[in-house]
Amino acid sequence: MKTFTATPADIDKKWVLIDAEGVVLGRLASIVAMRLRGKHKPSFTPHMDMGDNVIVINADKVQMTGNKRADKVYYRHTGYPGGIKSQTAAQILEGAHPERVVEKAVQRMLPGNRLSRQVMTNLRVYAGAEHPHEAQQPEVLDVKSMNKKNTRS
Repeated sequence: MKTFTATPADIDKKWVLIDAEGVVLGRLASIVAMRLRGKHKPSFTPHMDMGDNVIVINADKVQMTGNKRADKVYYRHTGYPGGIKSQTAAQILEGAHPERVVEKAVQRMLPGNRLSRQVMTNLRVYAGAEHPHEAQQPEVLDVKSMNKKNTRS
């Protein structure tokens, strides 16, 4: 018996559309990360980009459990001495780029290597309900109906 290893000819990429409205951020990010890596496929190969192209809409309406919206802090550094900056999740979601919360959550669920940086290029996150990828005919993935804990009212 031989172990199957996928080649670039074996890879079949699909387009998946996920509506993030009312979905808990961590649960959404874990599902998106799994889809991006391709771990949902039986032919998963760890060193290949096997995953689907994922479109996430309504990222500004994502939910967080507990007090995370007010308490969760995102840090970044400008590169200058003393240049650490911080923002809460609420400030980012109400700001100009609310999709960054979803992007960071997905990025942090992927391994920190070159392949995951390549895989992140297959993720498209939009704050509103509009997206320019209708020509790809994405199939809709209903995250809300997968588990009752995925939504928060």
